[in-house]
Amino acid sequence: MEFTNNSNRRGSRQQNNISELATAGRLQPRDKELEEAVLGALMLEKDAYTTVCDILKPDSFYEPSNKLIYEAIQALGAAQQPIDMLTVTEQLRLMDNLDKAGGPIYISELTSRVASGANIEFHARIVAQKYLARELISFASSIEAKAFDESNDVDDLLQEAEGKLFEISQRNVKKDVTQIDPVIAQAIEQIQNAANRASGLSGLETGYHELDKVTSGWQNSDLIIIAARPAMGKTAFVLSMAKNMAVNYNTPLAIFSLEMSNLQLVNRLISNTCELEGEKIKSGRLSDMEWDQLMSRIKHLYSAPLYIDDTPSLSIFELRTKARRLVREHDIKMIIIDYLQLMNASGMKFGSREQEVSMISRSLKQLAKELNIPIIALSQLNRSVENRTDGKRPQLSDLRESGAIEQDADIVCFIHRPEYYLKSGIDGEGRDVRGLAQFIIAKHRSGSVGDIDLRFRNKFARFENWVDETIGPGATVGSRLNAGDDNGMSAIVNNDPLGGGTADIGGGNEPPF
Repeated sequence: MEFTNNSNRRGSRQQNNISELATAGRLQPRDKELEEAVLGALMLEKDAYTTVCDILKPDSFYEPSNKLIYEAIQALGAAQQPIDMLTVTEQLRLMDNLDKAGGPIYISELTSRVASGANIEFHARIVAQKYLARELISFASSIEAKAFDESNDVDDLLQEAEGKLFEISQRNVKKDVTQIDPVIAQAIEQIQNAANRASGLSGLETGYHELDKVTSGWQNSDLIIIAARPAMGKTAFVLSMAKNMAVNYNTPLAIFSLEMSNLQLVNRLISNTCELEGEKIKSGRLSDMEWDQLMSRIKHLYSAPLYIDDTPSLSIFELRTKARRLVREHDIKMIIIDYLQLMNASGMKFGSREQEVSMISRSLKQLAKELNIPIIALSQLNRSVENRTDGKRPQLSDLRESGAIEQDADIVCFIHRPEYYLKSGIDGEGRDVRGLAQFIIAKHRSGSVGDIDLRFRNKFARFENWVDETIGPGATVGSRLNAGDDNGMSAIVNNDPLGGGTADIGGGNEPPF
């Protein structure tokens, strides 16, 4: 009897444990009835598949048999074949999945369980939501298991988690179509705002007048690629432009520098703004007059709405997080990335570097649309430019590592300095091209293309508006310094087309802004 009681007690404890496990355990999100209703409606309604093909995929179905049936329906839809009970059964037979899917009887039962496909879109979205919930649960469980494993590097795990979450969100987030009326109203409002501005521009002013005329300012949601060979002045150009926008126009912007530290960038900004040679700033060997010049002009950089991030090997996922925060907290109007090929997509696997760069450029365009701001990304050009004999002028096919950069960008620009390839500074037509920089707009999705002449002052790594018609040894050159003419100031640089001579700047010690 005692043995029997002990057995009963053990059996009772085991039953209680099973019951507790059943209570504590959770089933994955799924709805078998809705899955069957969707499949039944797809085989009843002629145009039902076109309604749900963008919402559902085979993995959206939890039941293996339902997944196989939808695969057959998907194959018929892709081939533009009729979708009904008979064609689906035959397609399953051709795919050797008929028995695995439950046979003809199960398929006929699906069509008998629904009266019509009137609510198929609503039901399909619920099925899709259940699938998304399962994906998130699987993702969270995987990350949790790896986090408990102390051999995994936490930083790598964070990158992997962010990458996977980004991948899930991109697969499942869809934007509904918009009727044209509100978009027309928005376009009219934008035109009116541009008309009311003194500049007449609809986008962000750069301070380079000819460039602003062509682009009407950098436009929101645009991805702009500025490419050049090394030493052409990519960083110098965006720093000159950033100084114009942040200091002259008080436009908040962020620079993500993957190549240079924030101190190096600021030193170049000081050289640019104060018109002091970079070597003197590094060494600190400044004359008394140069110290006065430094202290009087550097004050304009203080409190400028310019934010610098020098995280090396920045991932596209880190950029998205930081960019959203900058827009939210500092109302950033533009982002500059120096430069695209130094970015990575950690946490995601690619067959080649070209595929990774393609994914990065595509993500930058998506980010520009999401934040509704222009994003400027610098890019390297391949060596094919150096092998040309026709002036080394860059073209779209020279973009390095990926043709997707050209495809994703709204504007593609090149910086070309002819004097870089000429020892004498005189081109084949006898022109003196010292100090000339050509800003080439090679692709412009919503406007014209063409060349814009700028002046490059090498000593200060600075780009300015090109104003004079001719340059030559001994000529007197009038040059507006960036956007300086807005305040009526000008500089007269004598006998030095590179701008290394003495400058008589109106306004005493005030900088030419």
